[in-house]
Amino acid sequence: MVIGILFAIAGTGHSSLQEVPFTIGEDAIIINVEVNGKPASLMFDTGFAGAVVLGDQLDIGKPTGTISLQDFVGAFQVKTVPIKTMKIGDRMVKVTGLEAVQQPSEHYSLAYGVHCDGILGLEPFKDGPFQINFEKKKIIFLDPSLDLTQTTPDNTRSFLAKLLPLGHNSMELSVQGPKGEKLVMALDTGNSGYATTHRDVLEREKFWPEGKKAAFMTQSVVASGPVDTFYVAMPDLKIFGIPVEKPVFSVIDLPSSAADHDGTIGFRFLRNFNLTIDLAHRRVLFENYTGTRNDEEPGAIGVLAFKDPRRKRMRIYSVMPDGPADKAGVKRGDDLLSVDGLDVDHMSYRAVRSLLEGKVGSKVKLDLSREGQLIRHEIERIQLVNDPTKK
Repeated sequence: MVIGILFAIAGTGHSSLQEVPFTIGEDAIIINVEVNGKPASLMFDTGFAGAVVLGDQLDIGKPTGTISLQDFVGAFQVKTVPIKTMKIGDRMVKVTGLEAVQQPSEHYSLAYGVHCDGILGLEPFKDGPFQINFEKKKIIFLDPSLDLTQTTPDNTRSFLAKLLPLGHNSMELSVQGPKGEKLVMALDTGNSGYATTHRDVLEREKFWPEGKKAAFMTQSVVASGPVDTFYVAMPDLKIFGIPVEKPVFSVIDLPSSAADHDGTIGFRFLRNFNLTIDLAHRRVLFENYTGTRNDEEPGAIGVLAFKDPRRKRMRIYSVMPDGPADKAGVKRGDDLLSVDGLDVDHMSYRAVRSLLEGKVGSKVKLDLSREGQLIRHEIERIQLVNDPTKK
């Protein structure tokens, strides 16, 4: 039985080599790093195979090349800068062959509710085992001789998963359904949700009836732009070998951009575990320190609101057809002034989303402005999730 991997390591003569604290933003891990002598706070994204993505406001050198990046629905070209020196916390990183992606400045800080300059990928972590310790908010670099194949989990609070043989660009593992259905999904701390897949994947495995129209259609924002999305109540699954009762998946209403995997398992699932990652032996140990594995889907009203950088106001970006907000008369383009009396102009969109969500059946008060006219609504929250078993 594994009580804690650090105790197990100590008991076998292994030890942690270095610890790097992190902070938790809004559904994200934020780590302090240094790239080419420039300090930066980056969101740790295990679904990104590269080293770092930085906004162009940080001058780390001149771009010398380009690479192609891929998100859930497409690929796009970006410029790269050679990395000459890099530190994660106080830990020096071997930089041979590492490159930094530079893009026009994104609103990372607004997205995550804390200061954030870009993305930290998986590549700087490949030279040895490490642990993402959500419980203590630390990255723990471990003794290189650690071999997780010699660890025996109890399969109640600890679970050992084997990475699928699908290359080294991401950590792909298996998700299994009650009737033998199989999905290949990446361990992705950069996905702020619980799990994301695609309509064609669910149709292939008979989780979603082919051609069935989804209700409660909304939009998600990925690197290549906004995409139509809906939510589906899944049957009981084994996610990376861990039993989970009826999780809710976010489903992109477009085919996957990759043929070798079906989506990703994100932050809102992973935050319940301390994750020990042994890439050399292709193993991940999940320690369920919270005792929970699911993420109860809250009630919502069916709107997305984002900051309009030109007008410096939170604006209603989309309204779900036939959702509670639509039925109440909320329109796309309305300025959102306050939620339950709280001014939202200086909040991140995730903070505003959290205010709009709540217990199913509860009500939320909105103050809106439309062409200079103040409009007030009180709207009841409902669960905006599709049940594929219902006609």
